[in-house]
Amino acid sequence: MKTRKLVSWIVVFLLWAVTPAALFGQNTTGKIAGLVLDNTGASVPGCAVTLTNLDTAEANKITTDSAGYYSFPQITPGRYKLQAEKTGFKLYVQQPVVVEIESGLKIDITLAVGTATETVEVTAQAPLLQPETNSLGQVIDQRAVTDLPLNGRNPIALTQLVPGVVPQGQPSAGNSSTGNAVGANPFALGDFQIGGGQSGQSQILIDGVPTNGAYLNVVTVIPTQDAIQEFKVQTNNLGPEYGRFAGGVINLTTKSGTNQIHGTLYEFIRNKVLNANDFFDNRNGVPRPPFTQNQFGGNVGGPVLKDKLFYFGGYEGFRLRKGSPFQGYVPTAAERGGDFSAVGSANTPSAFQIYDATTSGVGGNPACNGVNAVCRTPFAGNVIPSNRLDPTALALLKYYPLPNLTGSSTANYATSYSTGGNIDQYNARGDYALSQKQRIFGRYTQSKILSLPDSPYPGLCTDRCTETTTAKQISLGDNITLTSTSILDLHFGFTRYIYLRTPLTEGIDLSQFGGTWASLAPDFTYTHVPIVCISENSNDGHWCNGVTGGGSGIGAHDNTYSFDPSFVKIIGKHTVKVGLEYRILRNNYYQSNDPAGLFQFDAGATAANPQNPTLGTVGLAGPAGGNGFASFLLG
Repeated sequence: MKTRKLVSWIVVFLLWAVTPAALFGQNTTGKIAGLVLDNTGASVPGCAVTLTNLDTAEANKITTDSAGYYSFPQITPGRYKLQAEKTGFKLYVQQPVVVEIESGLKIDITLAVGTATETVEVTAQAPLLQPETNSLGQVIDQRAVTDLPLNGRNPIALTQLVPGVVPQGQPSAGNSSTGNAVGANPFALGDFQIGGGQSGQSQILIDGVPTNGAYLNVVTVIPTQDAIQEFKVQTNNLGPEYGRFAGGVINLTTKSGTNQIHGTLYEFIRNKVLNANDFFDNRNGVPRPPFTQNQFGGNVGGPVLKDKLFYFGGYEGFRLRKGSPFQGYVPTAAERGGDFSAVGSANTPSAFQIYDATTSGVGGNPACNGVNAVCRTPFAGNVIPSNRLDPTALALLKYYPLPNLTGSSTANYATSYSTGGNIDQYNARGDYALSQKQRIFGRYTQSKILSLPDSPYPGLCTDRCTETTTAKQISLGDNITLTSTSILDLHFGFTRYIYLRTPLTEGIDLSQFGGTWASLAPDFTYTHVPIVCISENSNDGHWCNGVTGGGSGIGAHDNTYSFDPSFVKIIGKHTVKVGLEYRILRNNYYQSNDPAGLFQFDAGATAANPQNPTLGTVGLAGPAGGNGFASFLLG
């Protein structure tokens, strides 16, 4: 029985192995193939064909088969020189041949009769058609990546240049895939649709290593613009070597060093001094709001050992600070003390009267079933006695500032608070040609993003407070030419991703709010200020129209391990590829939306009629009184 199972598995493996694939060099490489012919169109077997990297002098040499066919199946993207030579023919040279990521070029060579000392040099570019690949997509080359203007220098924004890619989200909402990562939702970088697939469900590979994490397929890290050589967006008809996506695949390759030392220093600056003021602000005499954005860095690449060992490294920093104006309503000093007399009385339709909920009667008041019935006793002078003020409410009020505006019925508090954040990213890569048959590379990327909280009230934020995102990625590759027709390619990767959303009052001692918190505080493992929502009656509209409090807390810790071996065998004009992908994704996650409680208060608790707070008060055309903030003060 065991023998039968073993034979079955061997048969399945062989069927899989002999399935041809036209995409060679999973993730990061390209291919050049073609025929060598003489001037009569006859094939030239035994012709030596050499492909040399113009930047690193790395050379690969093969011999055409009996049909005159040659193939370089796994070529690192770059500029190359293609040579063909055989006794009795002139030396053939074509350069530069540009090999792009996931490309499949077919270049047929015609040899002219002559001596080897004579040379036929072709300087035309390689054909745009790529019959050696069957996927649909487009390469964003190095010039486009480096030179196209990008506000925030997010290279993934360039995917929108590819047909079939639709970016999602809005920069103002912090979820746009084309914006800067500071202040953005952690899923914003992957928020685009490819080939009609779902948003946020595409796969992104960097040097053959997946950068999508287990945390809802989050994009963990994208190297800075100056560290990327090029990338390809594949929209449809992808090969079988790709999985775990429901859209498209983006393959990025990073820069490596060459035989020449190259370096760059840069700084991009935006400042309010360089910007014109908004038309309406200028007309109203409002000065330009604070705004400063700096993006700076540098990189350098070159040889350690000429033709053998190369390095590339760089750093980029980003700093953004901008003033965010805010106007709202906060309780006045009188209101905090329970005095609502200044906002009107029950004798004016536009005002509200607050009622004592403890006067509704025990067991219910029959009068409450009548229309326009007043079931409760109003507070004298529209003032809540000081001994009735809830101590928890008073303790929470210290997190809200006092008014600083007068003369407005809709806003009495104005401020401009600082938003923005920082990005720091490091990239380092090394490439080593151990021999003409083996080359290895390694890359390390580290990125840290800090997003400042939206905090119009000191110490509080409505939802997303301080956010930090840290990512570290290691990519290792080994390409081994076993024979002139057999190539083994290995890729190893590890990514560590940590996303933390930290409330401004995290770790607060809840016992200060008294009541139940005083006894339960020692049992809390995660704390921040309780969330309070106060809704006013239809005639008021003061203070809170939504939720205010400590904001939510999130912690996501992702580890992703990947191993991708592949083997390519050239058999005449046929190429057979076999491989596998082994990926381990680990995610630990927590979220606290309201660990200390969510408390909602409306006008009903201090309205005239508890059975139907919308009933009109006797003798008035307006609502039946009540006030959400008064309900809050009474607890």
